[in-house]
Amino acid sequence: MTVLSIIQECLDALLHPSARYDALTSARHRAFMAPRLLGSLVAFAAFPVYLALRGAPSALEVAAFAWLIAPILLSWFLSRTGRYEGAHVLSSLALSGLVLTLAMTTGGIESFAAVWLVVVPLEAALSASRRAVAFASALALSCAALLIALGHFGLLSAPEANPLLRNIFMAFGVASATLYAAGLAFAAESLARTGVALLNLEEDRYRLLARNMSDVISRHRRNGAVQFISPAAETMLGTQVTRLLGHGLFERVHVADRPAYLTALSDAARGGEARSVEFRLRRDAPRGGERSYQQVDFIWVEMRCRPLEPASQTAAGEAEVVAVMRDVTDRKLQEQALDVARTEAEQADAAKTRFLATMSHELRTPLNAIIGFSEMIVQEQALMLDAARRREYAQLINDSGQHLLSVVNGILDMSKMETGNFEIAPEPFAPRAALINCCSLLALKARENGIDLVTRIPEDLPVMTGDPRAFKQISLNLVSNAIKFTERGGTVTVSAAVEGARLLLRVTDTGVGIAADDLKRIGDPFFQAGKTYQRRHEGTGLGLSIVKSLVALHAGELTVQSKIHEGTTVTVALPLTFTAPEPSSNIATLTPAARSANPDQAHQVKKSA
Repeated sequence: MTVLSIIQECLDALLHPSARYDALTSARHRAFMAPRLLGSLVAFAAFPVYLALRGAPSALEVAAFAWLIAPILLSWFLSRTGRYEGAHVLSSLALSGLVLTLAMTTGGIESFAAVWLVVVPLEAALSASRRAVAFASALALSCAALLIALGHFGLLSAPEANPLLRNIFMAFGVASATLYAAGLAFAAESLARTGVALLNLEEDRYRLLARNMSDVISRHRRNGAVQFISPAAETMLGTQVTRLLGHGLFERVHVADRPAYLTALSDAARGGEARSVEFRLRRDAPRGGERSYQQVDFIWVEMRCRPLEPASQTAAGEAEVVAVMRDVTDRKLQEQALDVARTEAEQADAAKTRFLATMSHELRTPLNAIIGFSEMIVQEQALMLDAARRREYAQLINDSGQHLLSVVNGILDMSKMETGNFEIAPEPFAPRAALINCCSLLALKARENGIDLVTRIPEDLPVMTGDPRAFKQISLNLVSNAIKFTERGGTVTVSAAVEGARLLLRVTDTGVGIAADDLKRIGDPFFQAGKTYQRRHEGTGLGLSIVKSLVALHAGELTVQSKIHEGTTVTVALPLTFTAPEPSSNIATLTPAARSANPDQAHQVKKSA
């Protein structure tokens, strides 16, 4: 351990607690105490030697030595109170008192000691306090005026008569004052160098923080012009910082978000309170790299801005704002995903409500018929039923059971399709025969409803490969739906054609049609379009949903075109040759989340009004 390090530790131990945690303040305190303690210790050491050589000292000599020892008290005062400005004021008083005493005993204003009055304000300049410098200057001028006044009235001792001795004393006074002033200058330069070094260190620290922070720090004028922006903006926006200065950042704000952006900056500058705003910023694509599937042109940014402190404002006094921007795109995407999930949950809840309402009707009606007519058959003797009436009741019971079975089968099929357990068995079959058979089965129902069922099926339809049961179910559901929602006197047309490697099955009716809002949800389980005719027709709302799932399982495409009160056209496009995929992929994707996860699967429903 060196002598300098020991002295440094001793001085640090004497520092007031208020000065220990600020590097510049502690340097100033050490610069004040070090020379005074050193000078006092030298005076203590020299005083016995002086007594041995000089003998009994005079009063003036005792005062001089007392002044040399007094700085210990000043150092003690600064160490105990931490009042740096007050310590310099006391030092100016001590130095002025010594100079005044020496000058009064050695010739007044003409004394060699009078030149030291110039040093008093120079010493106070180290305090970096205007008040301390003003006090020291006034004190030195007062001492000089006092010496002139006392000399004018002859109250001072005469100056040294010997010119040579007087010149020697004057030279000593000037030289000593110059050396002391030089020491003060070196101390001032050392403090200035320390201040610059600490300032550079602080700037490096803030620069390091600004470069390594993921958030972007910027300084704006009230009109939004950027005066400073941290390098993190290059990573966030993919462009150089220089291109964001001025109105460069504003030009990247989304047009719809610019009013909110400017309003937040203006309110922060005018209102004096922090503001927060979210807006979109255009981000440049990385150079030389391919854009990923999820990359977007704009990112969401949250900006928190607050007014700049008055001490940091520009000389013109214009209000300025400091802002911190953070990329919140991921949070926005999560919020959007939550909104979608909330909407789907609400739709699922509505579907559950529709399911309960529909099932309560579709199940209760045939069950009541079965129970009622079976009880009447049981009580045939009391009711005196003949054979024809019993056959009629038995037929009604059978019809109700068949209807109940079809409802249950539809629900079970839908459940299998949603869970991916519905298996299809592709095989060659003739689509024309299957379509004619379906139309024949529904011809009686069409006649009973007063509807004209027209078939336009070419005789040269080729044989296709697929599941004939699924094809028949698709055809029956489409034609049955068309007949159900067509008013008496209307027409249902079933046509088929070959287009490339696909079979197009088109069912057109002149019925009530579907509103544009309902088209978006056609194919959802248990959904029945239109409030005005929702319960005018029987059904569970599973017809088109089952068709949609079966078409998807065949890698086909379902398109619905409709206008309210003008009719509906449903077109099904199925491949002529279909091969069943592996079991792992044999899943009918029905939910929006699943559809978005498999964008290449051709089973979406195209709708147009």
